[in-house]
Amino acid sequence: MDIPSISSVRKHLVAAPGKPFELSKRNTADRSLFEDKSIAETSLKKDAAVINELKDIMYAEGKRSVLVILQGMDTSGKSGTIKSVFANTTPLGMEVKAFKAPSTNELARDYLWRVHNAVPRKGNVGIFDRSHYEDVLVAKVRNFASPEDIEQRYDQINDFEKHLIENGVSIVKCMLHIGYEEQGARLGERLVEAHKLWKFNPSDLDDRKRWPEFMAAYETAVQRCSTRHAPWYIIPADSRTRRNAMIARLVRGTLEDMKLKWPDPKLNPADYDIG
Repeated sequence: MDIPSISSVRKHLVAAPGKPFELSKRNTADRSLFEDKSIAETSLKKDAAVINELKDIMYAEGKRSVLVILQGMDTSGKSGTIKSVFANTTPLGMEVKAFKAPSTNELARDYLWRVHNAVPRKGNVGIFDRSHYEDVLVAKVRNFASPEDIEQRYDQINDFEKHLIENGVSIVKCMLHIGYEEQGARLGERLVEAHKLWKFNPSDLDDRKRWPEFMAAYETAVQRCSTRHAPWYIIPADSRTRRNAMIARLVRGTLEDMKLKWPDPKLNPADYDIG
């Protein structure tokens, strides 16, 4: 079996802008793109190497940037994705931001302030572990904002992302779609494996009790904010290896679409004598 093309991965995973979307119809254990796990591993390795090469060219160019948004329930693999997809990527030109509960200073400002402040500079790849979508997910489920405020945020987010794209930021939005049973198994792992125990947070169990509410909030967020300029990709996340391979294909495709080229310094090497 061959590695699926980037176009086929996009077509299979995208939440088509402007069309009805039902999250329940997306299989969290879908293996149709990578039936063979070894093919997924090979694809990931190749893409990770290319991502590093293209990232270096973008850094040298210094005119555009890429923002990868990873959004998903606890244990869906946001940090694992970063570790795997960017395994070969040198730190220079990389920015990673994990969004936690807003600070007092952040709460004193509009909800997008802290997000805009973390957008990668030109030439860099930025990765959001959670994002501004928390403000229409957690804020909605836990009633941290009024229904009226939540409603207007969808259009505000679309406008914000359009603004970024018009200013040279390519956005890759990935919802890591994990199943309820798989999440339970991974939470259990955190309680019995010493190197994972630090990740366990009792509040994760509170969110788990609100699973249907969170799934409804995700469905609405994807429906309202999957746009032509920044579509959502729904990533089956029950298989870690396949999840990583799919996201790597998307990131590589975004970098390739940019038609990056090494900058021309307008220098004639013959004019210089190193001595």
